[in-house]
Amino acid sequence: MMGRTVYCEWFDSPVGDLAAIADDTALLALQFRERTSPDADEADIRQQMNADAVLPGNALTRTIGSELETFFAGRAFEFSVPLAPAGSEFEQKVWAELLRVPLGETCSYGDIARNVGGMETVRAVGKANGANPIAIIIPCHRCIGSDGSLTGYGGGLWRKKWLLRHEGKMRPVGLFAL
Repeated sequence: MMGRTVYCEWFDSPVGDLAAIADDTALLALQFRERTSPDADEADIRQQMNADAVLPGNALTRTIGSELETFFAGRAFEFSVPLAPAGSEFEQKVWAELLRVPLGETCSYGDIARNVGGMETVRAVGKANGANPIAIIIPCHRCIGSDGSLTGYGGGLWRKKWLLRHEGKMRPVGLFAL
């Protein structure tokens, strides 16, 4: 889809540098530096996003930056920015299921497979999970092995473990949870 402009802004976080990439209407990607490229420049991002131009951040990237700061501080876990990850119809179904996994909880690849096409799709679910371009917000880190093990995460298992522990501390529990 050439002919579009995207906006990119980098953020520091406890789990490493994150690139937020958006167009004028939605967040397209939130990726760890290694997933974007260790020395990603404008040309890399332009190619990855099929864009004619990459400009410094816009209102959407600034909003997501603020929301990420609040998330990492443990004060909030809601994200308001519209999402528009590029992917196949199947990947979109998987990502929609991931968005339904509550903060502080996990699901297995099999759980997702059962909801998007049956257990025969479990490997495809893993592949779709790995192709998720919007880390943290589309919470692919909440997907674990059927035996409860931490399996595969494009950002590295140390990040998956960190995110799950962080979210576990933020999870509202008990009678007076909001």
